Amino acid sequence: MHHPHSPAREAFHNNLQLLQAFMADEQNFARLEAAADILAKALKNGRKVLVCGNGGSTCDAMHFAQELTGRYRHHRKALPAIALSDPSHLSCVGNDYGFEQVFARGVEAYGQQGDVFIGISTSGNSENVLLACEKARQLNLSVLLLLGRQGGRLKGKGDIEWMVPGQTADRIQEIHMIVLHCLVELTERILFPSNYTSNAR
Repeated sequence: MHHPHSPAREAFHNNLQLLQAFMADEQNFARLEAAADILAKALKNGRKVLVCGNGGSTCDAMHFAQELTGRYRHHRKALPAIALSDPSHLSCVGNDYGFEQVFARGVEAYGQQGDVFIGISTSGNSENVLLACEKARQLNLSVLLLLGRQGGRLKGKGDIEWMVPGQTADRIQEIHMIVLHCLVELTERILFPSNYTSNAR
């Protein structure tokens, strides 16, 4: 029989508490709707999405990008999204310019006015995400930021920001992934409304 205070149960309880704290801020839902409008407008106009993060947030960036280029829940045309995670790019730029420049160089290479940049940082202090955000600003990209704790140095740098008030990166990343999935769904609902009717398959 499992102990009622097992580490596994505690992990789910902590996740639930953090999710409830995030949901208690009604502005987080308004931010999701506003961000989906930005994404839908950019994609409708033939622009693209660039997304980056470190470690587990790199994986979240790749996950988000493939939901757009591949399939989420329903069939629709592929949508252009690039996760700045190519190991040859990261190792080249890291070797030649320093690891803090790996994402900024990616934004410089691919970013064009009208695109959307999404930066993910559980601490809000990732230097390479900060520099990428600044490069995105220089190139007139819209900037969305998924942050943690109090937002760190990235707080205030985005057009729209979410700050997950967790204390550990793993719990923050779990909420970040819900936000990213919700962004995909809301964007699809704008661009492909027929996929979300009762008869959609």
